[in-house]
Amino acid sequence: MDVLHERLHGLEAYLRELGSVAVAFSSGVDSTFLLKVAHDTLGDQAIAVTAKSCSFPQRELKEAIGFCEREQIEQIVIESEELDIEGFRQNPKNRCYLCKRELFEKIQEVAKEKGIAYIAEGSNLDDNGDYRPGLVAVEELGVKSPLRALQFTKAEIRQLSKELGLPTWDKQSFACLSSRFVYGETISEEKLGMVDQAEQLLLDLGFHQVRVRIHGSIARIEILPEEFARLLAEDVRETVYRTLRELGFSYVTMDLGGYRTGSMNEVLK
Repeated sequence: MDVLHERLHGLEAYLRELGSVAVAFSSGVDSTFLLKVAHDTLGDQAIAVTAKSCSFPQRELKEAIGFCEREQIEQIVIESEELDIEGFRQNPKNRCYLCKRELFEKIQEVAKEKGIAYIAEGSNLDDNGDYRPGLVAVEELGVKSPLRALQFTKAEIRQLSKELGLPTWDKQSFACLSSRFVYGETISEEKLGMVDQAEQLLLDLGFHQVRVRIHGSIARIEILPEEFARLLAEDVRETVYRTLRELGFSYVTMDLGGYRTGSMNEVLK
C-alpha cells in the first residue's frame, strides 16, 4: 500500500500541475476515482462534465448526479446524442472514435466557457490491451489521461477507491450500450432500449457483472462463470427468457465464455 499511496500522491501532483480540469464523468469506477482525487486536490478548479444520451442508462446518469451533489462538485450535464453523428448508426469499426471525438469537442466548449485549462478522462493501464479507437480521439484533442499516464490498473483503482470510501470501488465495469452491437449492425434507439432493459433485469436479479450483446434479434448474455448456475436455475432462467422475449428478442442465449470486456472486438483479431 505504501507504493500505491506514493503513486496516489503522484496523481495529486500531476493534477496540481494541470491547475484546473474538466473530468469526463460517467459515474464508473475510473472516472469517479479520478474526479474525487481531482476535486480533493484542486477544489473548485475541478469540475465534472457528464454526457446524456440514449446509450447511457438512466441509472448511470442518476448515480453521476447524486455523486456530484454529495461531494459538492460542480457538474455540467450536456446532450451528446451519438446517433446524430454521421455514420455512427451504421456501427463501423471506428464507432468509438466518432463518439469520443464529438464528446470531447463538446467538453472543450464547456471547459473554455468555465475557464478550465484541461480535459481529463479516466482510461487506465488495462485499456491499452484492447481495441480502443476512442483513445485516438483523446490523443488528437490533447485530452489528458492521468490514470493511464501514471500506469494505474483497474485493480489498483478499486483498491484506492475502497480506501477513499467511494461507492464505486466494487461497481461492475460499464461501457456504453452501443458496444453491445456487432460491428456493421445498425444501432437504433429501440435496440439500445432492449439492451438497457435486459441488462437492468439481470442487475435487479443480483448478477454482478453483465453484458447483453445483440446479434440481430439474438441476445447473447455474458455473466461471470461463477454465476452460471444461478442463471440456469429454473425460476431465474424462465424469468430471463420470458422477459427478454417480451422486450423483442427472438432467441436468448448464454455465452459459455462468460463475461469479458470487448468481446465484440474478438472478430477483429
